[in-house]
Formats: sequence, C-alpha cells, structure tokens
Amino acid sequence: MNPSATPEGRADAEGETPPAKLALGPSEVVAAMLVFRDALGVHQATLNRLNVYPVPDGDTGTNMLLTMEAVVREIGELSASDPSPGAAGGMAGVCGAVAHGSLMGARGNSGVILCQVLRGIATTFAPLGSAGALDVAAAFCSGSRSAREAVLRPAEGTILTVADRAAEAAQSAADAQADLVGVLDAARTAAVEALWSTPTLLAVLAEAGVVDAGGAGLVLLYDALLNVADSRPMPTELELPEEVARLVAGGSAPSGASAVPGEAPSPRYEVMYFLAAPDELVPAFRDVWAGIGDSIVVVGGEGLWNCHIHTDDVGGAIEAAFDAGRPREIRVTDLAEQVEEERWVREGAAHRPAPPRPGDKAPVVTAVIAVGSGDGIHRIFYSLGASSLVAGGQSMNPSTADILDAIESVSAQQVVVLPNNSNIVPVARQAAELASKQVFVVPTRAVQEGFAALLEYDPSSSGEENARLMEEAAHRIVAAEVTRAVRTTSSAAGEVAVGDFIGLSPEGIESVGKGLADATIGLLTALLQPGHEIVTLVQGEGSTAAETRAVTEWMSAVHPEITVELHHGGQPLYPYLVSIE
Repeated sequence: MNPSATPEGRADAEGETPPAKLALGPSEVVAAMLVFRDALGVHQATLNRLNVYPVPDGDTGTNMLLTMEAVVREIGELSASDPSPGAAGGMAGVCGAVAHGSLMGARGNSGVILCQVLRGIATTFAPLGSAGALDVAAAFCSGSRSAREAVLRPAEGTILTVADRAAEAAQSAADAQADLVGVLDAARTAAVEALWSTPTLLAVLAEAGVVDAGGAGLVLLYDALLNVADSRPMPTELELPEEVARLVAGGSAPSGASAVPGEAPSPRYEVMYFLAAPDELVPAFRDVWAGIGDSIVVVGGEGLWNCHIHTDDVGGAIEAAFDAGRPREIRVTDLAEQVEEERWVREGAAHRPAPPRPGDKAPVVTAVIAVGSGDGIHRIFYSLGASSLVAGGQSMNPSTADILDAIESVSAQQVVVLPNNSNIVPVARQAAELASKQVFVVPTRAVQEGFAALLEYDPSSSGEENARLMEEAAHRIVAAEVTRAVRTTSSAAGEVAVGDFIGLSPEGIESVGKGLADATIGLLTALLQPGHEIVTLVQGEGSTAAETRAVTEWMSAVHPEITVELHHGGQPLYPYLVSIE
C-alpha cells in the first residue's frame, strides 16, 4: 500500500481524522519511507533547480530520490521474503533494510549524507519494538551526528546544519515531556528555520539567492513522519522564502557561481565507489583523500564503505582504494559538463521556440513528445511534427514529472515519447505508466534517432502503429557525435589526451584529432559504408563555419555520391551530432 496515494492521508473510511500516534512501529517506518520517497519525486525538479553548492554534482533532488528508491526497493525485497502479516521482519528487519538500502543506493554528495541520517535513525530504532518521543529525538541526534562525522570538512549552511537544528529541537522537546507529534513538530519547525538561514551561513547560497537544496529535501523527511504520525497532508510546494520560491516557480534556476568569489575553482570530477576494506584502514584512506579533493564523504562500516569525493585527480582517488581494500562500481562524473549542460537545459526551457498553437492544425490521433537540448534541435523537432518538447540531455536528465506533464499537456489521447538518450528511456517508461493516456515509448538513444523516427510519423495513425514504424526508422540510421576529451585514455583509434576531439559511435571511440574537422572526418571515414546515401551534421556549440566547410569539402571530394545535410542544433558539449542513412 502506498500511504501517499490519498493526498490528504488523514481521513479513515468514515471521514474522521485518525488519532495521533504515540509511537512509531515498523509499519509506520515503512510508510514514512514511502511517503518521503514520493515527496522527493514530486519536488525533484525544484530541488534540482536550487542546487548550486559546491558545484552541481548531479542534481540534489535526483540524487536524494535515487537514494530513497534504493531504500524502498530494499524494503520491498524484505516484504517479498516474509509473507507474514504486518511489517516484514519487524523493526529490526525494516531498519536493516533502510540502512543497507541507503548505503548501497546513495547517489551524489546529498544522497550519501542523507544515507547517514537514515542509518543513524535506523540504528537507534532497530532494537526497539516501537519508537516513542524520546527514541525519535535520540534517533535524530544519532542521524545528524553520523552525517557530520562522515563529512571530512563539514560546512555550515548545508543539509548538515538543517539536520543538526532539527535534532537539537527534537531533543529539547522530548526533554520537556512532549509527545511524539510534539517532538516531530519541533524538529520540522527547526529544520525549516535552519533551511531559511542557510544563505546567511554560506556565501555561495546568498550570491545565488537560494537556500540549500539538500536541506530543503531533508525537511520532507520530517513532513513524511508527521504525515504518518499525525495524518498531516504533505506539502504541495516546498516551504521556501518568498524570493526563492519566485525564482524557481517558473522553472528558473539560480545563477550563482560554483565557488565563492576569491576561492580556487572547485574540482572538476566527482568520483564515487564502494570500497570493501577493513574498518581500521579507512581513516588512513580518508587522510589520503583529504589531500586530493573536497566534498569528501565516506560512510558505511563492517567492511563496506560508500565513498564520495570531488577531485581533479581521478587516478589518485581510485588508486587510494587499492591501498585499503578493493573498490567496485566506480563512477566518475565530469562536473564541468553537468554545469554546462544544466545551463543549456535552463536556457532552453526559458527560450524554447513556442510550439504550434492548438488552433494551428487539426486535432491528431497520436501526438509526439521529444527530449532534447538546444534551440535549433527544438526547432527541428517541431518542424518534423513534435507536439511538445522536454528539455534534457546526457547529464541533465528530465524527471518523470517533466515528461508526465508534457504527456498530459497534449490534446491527443495516444502519445509517442522519444527519449533520445538511453539514460532517459526508463524515466520515460515510468512516466508512461503513470499517464492517464495510452503512451508508447520508442527507445531512441540519440536526437538523431529521434529525427529519423519522426520522418515516419503519421498523426492520423494509432500510437501503436506510429511507435512500430518510428522504432524501425530509428534503427536504420547510424548515430554518432564529436566531442572533446576530458581525460587521458587509450582507444583502438589511438591515444587520447585531454582536450583532443574524439568521434564516438555506439561502439566506442572511432577517431581522435587535435582539430574538430580532423576528428569528424576520421569518424566519417570509420563509419561510412557502401550504400550510405545521406550524412546529416547537426552543428552545436564549438563548431565553426570554417570547420564545417572543411568537412563538407572532404565529403564532396571523397564521397561525391553522398548527400550532406546541415542543420543548426545549438546543443552543448557536442560540436557535431552525426546521422548516417
């Protein structure tokens, strides 16, 4: 059962408000985790737009949501293994699932800190049959303390501050003989007050005109507990200062820098992995990391640790693990890429070409929604018949809510969604399951495949028929791109240095060049086959008229039988998107 399925969550079958609870049992803990997960999903986009500190390491809302998704999955597996009535496994089993799920699923700086808050709470609750007011206060204190201890250089004005203030208020209320709801209410009130004060403690937040995104997400945990304990409705909007609420209400994002003026630029890469290592070796491991990066969070215990760092020394961050134990599931994210793509998604949402007005064309049986970044790409999708667009790309993936809103906004009752990125396909499918309409997701992996798919679009045909033909069309093209290397590596096409241009296909690196035109020509040389008839170049940021002319002149000289089409896409990060038909 999903406790948040009824928005009010308050009335019983007779319409009366259930009495407030005096303690939290395992069923209430499960319910609170579900409500918290759902609330993060509802407010994911707003939390993402708030995120500016220390640099956008993924999105705060997304990372906290993914962390809670892992918790809910772990609870679900526990329930599947125990068919007995009530919360499977009792309090110990539920808390074990919360602790383990949050550790294994923690994503990004905010997700790893949230993991420690939840693990502190779970550790306190686990030995109890139920948790009363004093127990909840102790759990909040344990969670805030665990979170702060896990961060190598704690900063005030962050989620840590919000957790601390909430815990202090809860303990004071419990000491004053408050009941469970009184303790939760005190924690929630203090958390909001701390959240609103974060710009006074952290200059980068004041500069951007926002509050801390992780702290805003944590407030929803106290809301979820009050929803379960006192049947209070979950907030439809985050409780933010008026000026902050105005900033994010229309899809705007803060313009704050990624570092405080006068300080050194923030490290470029986020490195995360699980480290299997004896607990006694972890302090030395943390000391090594302290010398090569910041935003360091190392959480876990009993031989398994979830490790997070921002650094310019990717190799050193990974090599440190082998001195302590063995890393696995290593993830490296280029934070500079995310900053750049976030800018484009934000600006694209603000300056997106207006879609055709409903009165401009006859009603359609099937509408198409496409995902993409760049003003030119938006125009191309609209010109090919797309009814609505969702801003997004490789690192700035749109949320389920973003795609669902687009689905519900079109008048047609059958909809085809083109995700145009493999990372976005599962999000689109989740939106399709939630939609009130019949939705078909064509699993396009690139905008080029989306363009090809739309060439088969027939607005008067059914969604099922359109989806079938569009998927076939997407598979008929070869999609590739040219970008710039952000790290040194080896490839079958040659050694790659930072700053080199590389041509990429689904098979990997196909070409390497010091110049953009060289890498693009090398990519085409590797991919063109007899029978190919059309090459389309979608020009993005970083391409120039001279580079484009060099490529087209080479095509005319070497492949005069192939037609070359040029389009302005304006996409970030990829000077050329290439489509071969």
